[in-house]
Amino acid sequence: MAKPRMRLEKQTLDKDLDKFSLAEEASQQVMRGLAAPGLAFLFLLLSMAFAASFVTNSATAPIIIAAAAIAGYMAMNIGANDVTNNVGAAVGAKAMSMATALTIAAVFEIAGAMLAGRQVTLTVEAGIIYGEHILGPETIVWVMMAALASSAVWINIATYSGAPVSTTHSIIGGIVGAGIAAAGVSSVQWWPLAGITASWSISPILGGVIAAAFLAFLKEFIIYREDKIASARRWMPVLLGVTAGSFTTYLAVIALVQVAAISLASGFGLGIVVGIATYFLSKPWIRRQSEGLDNRNQSLRKLFRAPLILSAALLSFAHGANDVSNAIGPLAAIVSALDGVITTQTSPTPLWELAIGAIGISIGLLLYGPRLIRVVGQEITRLNPMRAFCVALATAVTVLLASALGLPISSTHTAVGAVFGVGFFREWYTRHSKRRLEYVRQKTGQADFMEQTETNFAEVRRRRLVRRSHFLTIIAAWVITVPASAALSAAVYLFLSAIFM
Repeated sequence: MAKPRMRLEKQTLDKDLDKFSLAEEASQQVMRGLAAPGLAFLFLLLSMAFAASFVTNSATAPIIIAAAAIAGYMAMNIGANDVTNNVGAAVGAKAMSMATALTIAAVFEIAGAMLAGRQVTLTVEAGIIYGEHILGPETIVWVMMAALASSAVWINIATYSGAPVSTTHSIIGGIVGAGIAAAGVSSVQWWPLAGITASWSISPILGGVIAAAFLAFLKEFIIYREDKIASARRWMPVLLGVTAGSFTTYLAVIALVQVAAISLASGFGLGIVVGIATYFLSKPWIRRQSEGLDNRNQSLRKLFRAPLILSAALLSFAHGANDVSNAIGPLAAIVSALDGVITTQTSPTPLWELAIGAIGISIGLLLYGPRLIRVVGQEITRLNPMRAFCVALATAVTVLLASALGLPISSTHTAVGAVFGVGFFREWYTRHSKRRLEYVRQKTGQADFMEQTETNFAEVRRRRLVRRSHFLTIIAAWVITVPASAALSAAVYLFLSAIFM
């Protein structure tokens, strides 16, 4: 056997240089972990500089600059935690990549915040601590400062723990805690708070039930049919019409409320018109898209991919229009209070404040969003484009239905509840659906299936389609959000008041 030929060149230039190369690779791994915190800190510095350029001549400039930094921190946490619910299902369904999802969400979050977030939406804040008991301007400054800081810290903890929570509930808890610390329990209007508390259970249950209903429709009328493509051509225009109508009403009544006051009846009317138009316009598009597709579920996933991406973009736009106020509303209240003015629901928001919120949400999403996107889209239950489409549509329909009934509701709880609803329904449907049983019999040619009770409980748990550990973690985080934010905010307020008041 011939001896292996020797290499003329050296394997490394020098052993010491090889050691240096390994050291450089190790340092790069360490620095990569510090990149996100470094960029986040840089954004906070830029937020402070941005605010300073608008309040240079003000005696209260240091307080406003500090508030701008805290608002930017809050905005980044909103992006890292809350925005993930809009695109998580689409990523989990592999309708789009993580990079595409982050880009779409960031662009539409900024668009929603800048185009439709021009008014300070302090409805919740005003309904919680404002009313007959009016706090003085100086007190309001430190109440809002404490609420911003505490709610941002709590959301940060929840994000690190892998739990999507409601940022609105977090800021409410912060305001309640600081309000009680500042003026006692009489400063809180408890009935509105009770309604918000009720939404903890209403939102996820309603979202889960509606998502399960849409998935049941898909399974019964499209997925488990002999000719899937023909069924899709018949029923998908109906679903797309419902989707377009729902999102039109959702944007008109909720997301664009700062731009124009559109009544619920007018919004529903506009949604019906758009839905009918979409039904007729989508029929030829679906026929073209379905030409040449095989009669299998993989083909159906291709048909649902584009509507799912559009739904994720619209949800991001609506979220940017509404939830930017959770960071910027308190900042605007601080700035106004320092000028001796009590902020109202119709107070205009300066663009510099809005820009901090919009950019902060997007930066938080880009730097820290992938963690919870994976939790919502991949780790709770397995999603495909059809199931993810049900989640997105259920979120919009649930929020609209709750608005029509006058129920306070959380879009975060709704979206996550819809994911759980899809998973739990799949568990039930797999065991109890006669149509699925008949479909499997026809495909496999097998007539008899085991019907005896499973005694291997470890195997039963393994076959579950919903990860119970995430369910318990997320429910626990929802329950303690307001109390945790309130307790932390009360402590922060007492600390700030002891130093500055």
